[in-house]
Amino acid sequence: MKALTRTDFNFPGQKGVYHGKVRDVYNILDEKLVMVATDRISAFDVVLPEGIPYKGQMLNQIAAKFLDATADICPNWKLATPDPMVTVGVRCEGFAVEMIVRGYLCGSAWRAYKNGNREICGVKLPEGMRENERFPEPIITPTTKAEMGLHDEDISKEEILAQGLATPEEYATLEKYTLALFNRGSEIAAERGLILVDTKYEFGKHNGEIFLMDEIHTPDSSRYFYSDGYQERFEKGEAQKQLSKEFVREWLMENGFQGKEGQTVPEMTPEIVNSISERYIELFENITGEKFVREDTSNIAERMEKNVTEYLTK
Repeated sequence: MKALTRTDFNFPGQKGVYHGKVRDVYNILDEKLVMVATDRISAFDVVLPEGIPYKGQMLNQIAAKFLDATADICPNWKLATPDPMVTVGVRCEGFAVEMIVRGYLCGSAWRAYKNGNREICGVKLPEGMRENERFPEPIITPTTKAEMGLHDEDISKEEILAQGLATPEEYATLEKYTLALFNRGSEIAAERGLILVDTKYEFGKHNGEIFLMDEIHTPDSSRYFYSDGYQERFEKGEAQKQLSKEFVREWLMENGFQGKEGQTVPEMTPEIVNSISERYIELFENITGEKFVREDTSNIAERMEKNVTEYLTK
């Protein structure tokens, strides 16, 4: 099993490339983007030293499936998936905010709440809530899109408008789309015996219209609980059974790494890498309800170059 951790393509019409933490994005004639989901894995804003076989394929295929399943709610950037690890879409001018939507009080929101905060991103929270409790209604807690190497920061609707990151009309559309997408994602999750706990969406403008961009409802951008036993665990104050990459963070923390200065990433043995890959396959099959088909990994870059070039030149 080979993992693809680096790409260096030169596609027809290519004007530039952006290497993100996990994705490599190629600009084609300022019109299209070729987004490669690599097998890189990041946690605590650090790219880990080993790639995870099949991770890119899984993330790309989950995102493509959910982009198709929500295309009636709002337009999205996807044009095609010419390769299992690649989505080609229209180039959008992105908003400098990520729309994070939460259905349950957990993660960083719970940590803030536990420390006495009763307001996140300008949203007032009720008193007396417990970890993993469902909010009366989903809440939107946006973050700013940080520059490379910096953490995203919480921001309120009022600050977004004051800073001109979106007009009042644009923000109203972002909110409407975010809640409708989350609602659809929650319905699909429920059919699979899952709870969509929280997720993030990115939007941009294309020809003056607001489009959904990037990935959607993947385990890298979302947190899922298993519905079965949720209530029982909640009442007992026990940890929920999660479907997200939280298990990777937990393994790192158990081994003394939280991305802080002076800390080193624990050794990622072949056994660890394989176990993470298997967990991702479990995530894929639970989230999509489909069997995961492992693509040939003997020469991923060659396959990808051929598939994408054929698509761009047809």
